[in-house]
Amino acid sequence: MNKEQVKGRYEEAKGAVKEAAGKVVGNEELEIKGNVQKNAGKVQAGLGDLKEDIKDAT
Repeated sequence: MNKEQVKGRYEEAKGAVKEAAGKVVGNEELEIKGNVQKNAGKVQAGLGDLKEDIKDAT
């Protein structure tokens, strides 16, 4: 597991928490920010996965 994967999954988890908190308290802005952060984390983790796959293939 590389740094990109770890950072991405961490951001994904933080975003999911923000999104859930926004839903619970009825704060649409927090919910949207959490969703964006969660999706950005998924992308970052995906890049880390790709790097890891390339490293394994070589």
